[in-house]
Amino acid sequence: MGCCGSKSGGSGADRTARWRLTGIVALRDAKLKALPSEVLEVDTFVRTLDLTNNRIVEIHPEISKLINMQRLVLARNLIERLPTTMGNLRSLKLLLLNVSNNKLKSIPESIGGCISLEEFQANDNSIEVLPPSICNLVHLKSLLLNSNNIQQLPQNLLRDCKALQNISLHDNPISMEQFQQMEGFQEFEARRKKKFDKQIDSNVMLSSTGLDEGVDLR
Repeated sequence: MGCCGSKSGGSGADRTARWRLTGIVALRDAKLKALPSEVLEVDTFVRTLDLTNNRIVEIHPEISKLINMQRLVLARNLIERLPTTMGNLRSLKLLLLNVSNNKLKSIPESIGGCISLEEFQANDNSIEVLPPSICNLVHLKSLLLNSNNIQQLPQNLLRDCKALQNISLHDNPISMEQFQQMEGFQEFEARRKKKFDKQIDSNVMLSSTGLDEGVDLR
């Protein structure tokens, strides 16, 4: 597969000028099969890249050139693997990574290099295991992995990710008992309940499930 898609018609220079000005590259529902090459031409200006609902199968390693990106949304594509250069985003301020609704079976070990990451969404894939390096994400607050094939988590995840407040693992083989036996579970539970209490105090609208346990009872 080539590096990136060619420039699609229409916007051209006006579009790249807008990207430079706003820092937002919004390419949802564009029928793309690859990352357009002009996105890399505005590399240091990009803060948000949204490629939701396209036909992308592969993310080229050169995406790591977007060194100021804070939000990367790749949901609802056909992505089978993430590039190992994801770890190069450590120099980024990448706060959110959304790869939900793809065809991923694994997450690269290099994810542990994205040390600024606060929210990781990977719902509706075929992921079987998370790399141990995910425990390096000390700023991670939310981990959403619903509808995958995960049977267990890295044993030190709850202990090492001390900012983690929310895990959602519904529709996975992992059991509540396994989850509760992980080292650091009690501390995680305290953080989760504290967040819940703050939401109540602030009159935040909660779901009908209330304090969601995050794992299906089995």
